[in-house]
Amino acid sequence: MLSKNKIKWIRSLEHKKFRKETGCFLAEGNKLVADMLPYFECEFLLSESSWLATQGDIRTKEHVIAEKGDIARASLLRNPQNVLAVFKQPDYILDTEMLKTKLSLVLNGIQDPGNLGTIIRLADWFGIETIICSPDTADIYNPKTMQATMGALARVRTHYLNLPDFFKNMEEAGNSAFPIYGTFLEGENPYQKDLSPTGLIVMGNEGNGISSEIESFITQKIHIPSYPPQSETSESLNVAVATAIICAEFRRQHSENGKAAF
Repeated sequence: MLSKNKIKWIRSLEHKKFRKETGCFLAEGNKLVADMLPYFECEFLLSESSWLATQGDIRTKEHVIAEKGDIARASLLRNPQNVLAVFKQPDYILDTEMLKTKLSLVLNGIQDPGNLGTIIRLADWFGIETIICSPDTADIYNPKTMQATMGALARVRTHYLNLPDFFKNMEEAGNSAFPIYGTFLEGENPYQKDLSPTGLIVMGNEGNGISSEIESFITQKIHIPSYPPQSETSESLNVAVATAIICAEFRRQHSENGKAAF
């Protein structure tokens, strides 16, 4: 039997305040929960017996078999599935030395949880293991973000840092030649430019782009051209769409026989 207090606790995780206080987050849906279970510490699992029968060994501190209506009462989704889970937020440590050998993303003020979740999913698709977010970027543990990741958060580590301090520390550590790319209207065409297999790609806020404070750290500005050139077109691209286009070009330039070399 699912208690009212347990339902209240689960539903409280819709709000950042309670996610921060408890150090937990909510994941819902058959595939999402199954993808997350091997990677995150599970505090609580609520599932129908039919879903449980499709799984192997499950590690969780508490497991409740849902009775009729239990999941609907606890769920934040309009159309709940057969399982939901509460996980502990991981405490990752950023390895700045590792960043020198990889391609990583930096998000400067991404506001929309759906955009953030889609970018995490894109990073997973393109083999990008690290995303660094400014403090004003949407919360990765927002339930809407979680749904948009489709489980990619299991393979992509996300860090929230003061970006100016982060970039200054990178410079002071002798990484002044480390490429930091950013998207700007006056940037170079990435299809006509040699892109590095390693470095940081900075993506800016949906409405304002990369902030002036962060712009000073950008070493290479790029711009996705519209087609045909100089034609009247949309003012800009959705930030998640732009991220997909840029990441695809970085990986295309550093692939061998169609298999990405990273």
